[in-house]
Amino acid sequence: MKLPVDRVFRDERVRFVLKLHCEDCALWDDTRDACAHGYPTDEHRAPRDAESDQRVVFCKDFEVA
Repeated sequence: MKLPVDRVFRDERVRFVLKLHCEDCALWDDTRDACAHGYPTDEHRAPRDAESDQRVVFCKDFEVA
C-alpha cells in the first residue's frame, strides 16, 4: 500500500509511534538481513525515512514485532 506523506501523516507518525520499516516487522530476519518470506525490501527499509519521501510504502505482510 502506498500513501502520500503529508503533514498529518508526519504528525501521526510521531504521535502514535508508528512502525513502518522492515526492521520493525516480526517477519524480519536479522541474521539474513532480509524478509523471512523473501519479499523485496527496497522501499520498506529503515534508511528510507518517510520524513523526506513523498510517499510511504507499507508491506502487505507487515506484522509488528
